[in-house]
Amino acid sequence: MKSIKRFAILLFSLFALNVAAQQKKYVMVIHGGAGTILKKNMTPEKEAAYIAVLTQALKTGYAKIQEGKTSLDAVEATIHVLENDPHFNAGKGAVFTHDGRNELDAAIMDGKTLMAGAIAGVTTIKNPISAARAVMEKSEHVMLVGAGADQFAKDAGLEIVDPKYFWTKERWDGLQQAIKEDSTKAVLDHGSKKSELLGIKNHDYKFGTVGCVALDKAGNLAAGTSTGGMTNKKYGRVGDAPIIGSGTYCNNETAGISCTGWGEYYIRNVVAKTISDLMEYKGLPVAEASKIVLDKVGKMGGDGGLIALDKKGNMTMPFNTEGMYRGAITADGKIEVSIYK
Repeated sequence: MKSIKRFAILLFSLFALNVAAQQKKYVMVIHGGAGTILKKNMTPEKEAAYIAVLTQALKTGYAKIQEGKTSLDAVEATIHVLENDPHFNAGKGAVFTHDGRNELDAAIMDGKTLMAGAIAGVTTIKNPISAARAVMEKSEHVMLVGAGADQFAKDAGLEIVDPKYFWTKERWDGLQQAIKEDSTKAVLDHGSKKSELLGIKNHDYKFGTVGCVALDKAGNLAAGTSTGGMTNKKYGRVGDAPIIGSGTYCNNETAGISCTGWGEYYIRNVVAKTISDLMEYKGLPVAEASKIVLDKVGKMGGDGGLIALDKKGNMTMPFNTEGMYRGAITADGKIEVSIYK
């Protein structure tokens, strides 16, 4: 009889632990891009560097939340850390266009008001996420692009830099490799339908877009995304990151979402808003809604991942690539950082 009682107590304890794990409340999730990220290709030093900056980003945003700042403040501060680090394809580490330029995109959205701001194709703004927030708060618009967006940021008092600030050897070498691969493929595929499409093909080393979703003490969500786009991009190409509803979306009633991956597929599937809609209209939990939409992207041939955080602090970070730089922090300050699948 005693052994049965002990067994019952053990089962109850395991059940309680499982429930506690499921009820873990997160206040922030971040990503630093998805792609073919394999441990065998990573040096211990580089892996440690990625983990260190992701951890620093989480601590920075968490400190804002603990101070009672808004989720928008937390998202902006967190993304600053990632934009200022050359490991990621955003801000300082942005990839190069075919013409050897760095063209940056970003978006931010307030889950409480559904206000949003975005910029695309800018070349002189040190922290694009701040420009996106300025568009949201200091203009009548949602999206500004190109030289006009650069001028707006300057007028708004944001930090402007010489375009040379964004130059890094690793990204420059990536452009040269991409141009070489495109030239070789054009010869091999000469006459085929695919090689006649104007633009660029997906290069895995474009990944590195950064994003953040935060839940503040007032129960408000905010989401932001920042990117340098796609290596070797032409014709002023813009991906999903700055497009509200595709790469970035946030609503207190559902979730905050930030995406990373092959932007064309995220735009076609309106990924972020579709996740929110599945939650709002079908009552699906954030993890299930996110999986359904990302699976759809995969079936169409797209790859990447996303992060999402709902109003109750439930988070999910699905991806269909070999890895995704990602991290989360709970309400009590426990940090979780991962890279590989």
